[in-house]
Amino acid sequence: MSLLLRYLQAFYFFALLLFLSSCVDPFDPKVKDIPESFMVVDGFINTQGVTTIKLSRTINLTADTIPPAERGARVYLEEEAGTQFILREQEAGTYTSDNLNLDPLKKYRLHFSAGGKEYTSDFVSVKTTPLINEVTWQAKDEGMQIYVNSQDAANDTKYYRWKYEETWEFNSAYFAALEYRDNGVKARNSNENIYVCWRSENSSAIKIGTTARLNEDVISNYPLVLVPQGSVKLGRRYSILVKQYALSQEEYAYYEALRKNTENIGSLFDPLPTQLTGNIHCVTNASEPVIGFIGAHSETQKRIFVDKEELPKTWGRFATGYEDCPPLDSIIIDYQQYHNIEDVEAYFAPGIYIPITPIYPKAGIPRLIGFTSSSISCVDCRLRGTNVKPDFWK
Repeated sequence: MSLLLRYLQAFYFFALLLFLSSCVDPFDPKVKDIPESFMVVDGFINTQGVTTIKLSRTINLTADTIPPAERGARVYLEEEAGTQFILREQEAGTYTSDNLNLDPLKKYRLHFSAGGKEYTSDFVSVKTTPLINEVTWQAKDEGMQIYVNSQDAANDTKYYRWKYEETWEFNSAYFAALEYRDNGVKARNSNENIYVCWRSENSSAIKIGTTARLNEDVISNYPLVLVPQGSVKLGRRYSILVKQYALSQEEYAYYEALRKNTENIGSLFDPLPTQLTGNIHCVTNASEPVIGFIGAHSETQKRIFVDKEELPKTWGRFATGYEDCPPLDSIIIDYQQYHNIEDVEAYFAPGIYIPITPIYPKAGIPRLIGFTSSSISCVDCRLRGTNVKPDFWK
């Protein structure tokens, strides 16, 4: 669920807390459904690359569905003089532009039409994002802390936001040298890797920082994310791609309010949710709320890798995600007819179990008498990631 939608739920949740805190007897308040759903806009104008805008609708707190994507919208970026840059729908509710190189001296806004209504953001000036100086990590008792360092020599950025994408390499519980195909157990194709995979995960928390009260525009050791000690992410090799954005003061204030509303609502002693005011408006109906803020800035990136061997030896074992996998099972067969034997076909053909290694009666005796096996969930890493090595993987 997006942060914008979590913000709306925060209001509902705080209202529920007020009801519950004043009751001695159990009380089940009725949450009022809002008949109209409001537009949610997520993204920014990328002045030196591809702009991606996601459009969706709010849902009621009691709904058990995901927020519906806004399909079929007409979306474009607009420069003050009227030049337009079209965004096309690539998947449901997600609209992307061509690779753009916009003039940093001009102002831009987002314009789109959906559901018979017109929407625009305010024209905003372009912010040029400085390069990331360094992404570092430090081993702590709690885990591996990732830091980001940056600075703007021109002292012009002051307001920063970061996103990140984690990617880690992992392996399944068992390496399968065999496979069932063509009505028999055969040696697995060496090109088909189902043992080592990669998985990626995008950040969801709001990470922002400011140097507005400092003498220099320098971000030093901003704590970006803590990867817990023993995490499955650290079991083989870990990588993080950090993305940095320069924000305007108004955009920073928006994300700061959004951060407080989504992260600090948990009890009656937490701050009251504040009004979230963005810069997007419904032209057709000025009283209709629109959730989101569209800024215009470039993006800078930096990636680092951390190998398991670099981490403290005292950390011990890492989680694998396959702790519940049982020991290997065995299926004993008749060697003379094993290619057609019904037991083999019944066991392996459905694809629930995968043959691992052959079983021989004694060392040096080549007579095959069976196979070790395990469930596909313990053997095929593709169920938890992809076996296609990322292009950036070293």
